[in-house]
Amino acid sequence: MLVHVAPTGLVLAVLGDSVGVGIGDPALGGGWRGFGPLLAEALGGARLTNLAVSGSRVGGVLETQLPAALAARPDVTVIVVGMNDTMRSDFDPTRLHADLDHVVGALVAVGSTVITAKYHDHHRVFRLPGPIRRALASRIGALNGILDLIGEKHGIGVLDLGAVPGIYDTRAWAVDRLHPSELGHRLLARAIAEQLVARGRTVHKEVSLQCAGGRNPGRLARWGWLVFKGLPWLVRRGRDLVPYAISTFVRRA
Repeated sequence: MLVHVAPTGLVLAVLGDSVGVGIGDPALGGGWRGFGPLLAEALGGARLTNLAVSGSRVGGVLETQLPAALAARPDVTVIVVGMNDTMRSDFDPTRLHADLDHVVGALVAVGSTVITAKYHDHHRVFRLPGPIRRALASRIGALNGILDLIGEKHGIGVLDLGAVPGIYDTRAWAVDRLHPSELGHRLLARAIAEQLVARGRTVHKEVSLQCAGGRNPGRLARWGWLVFKGLPWLVRRGRDLVPYAISTFVRRA
């Protein structure tokens, strides 16, 4: 039996990139659903302000998404961003630290409960050649270290995606193995809700892991997306990452 929980008046903001948009979890009416609506429902019908933009980097969150988020005065903010930065040639940990610190600090200052996420081992769900795998892992390690430092400084929740039960199950990933599937987004929403409970926020219902309410695009559509969208994206990002992988290999030689 579906129980409709009365709206709580809470405002939930989602900032970040394509994971925040919900890519990988097609909505019934078209577009994407993702963890945002699932989390809003778990919070008792929170009003969702989803500011995430596919392809966004940390600098874009700072410059564009943060001002809109502050205007919405969110009670809860979820930030999932940084993966696109790790795959670009201008990756700069010092800048990432400064920008993320600014974003989180500004949201905490207006009273928002902030949850962010550090990344899992991508190689366990998406096989990559050794040099590229090591280069990407090095950058993800640097990003995760930054997120831990910012979490400690501001007292926010830092979800470790690699520790989420079931996250390495292939069913938790879309066909591109880069974005969560409906199940993956449900796992993410549930894990974020647990972080919020640990920080004193009331969660009115547990996020179900039963996949329902989304749209099944079918096998042909999924592979079509991979061929015409997913692989071209990976090639573009690879052009940025490969030179770094080569330089890393040379330094180790």
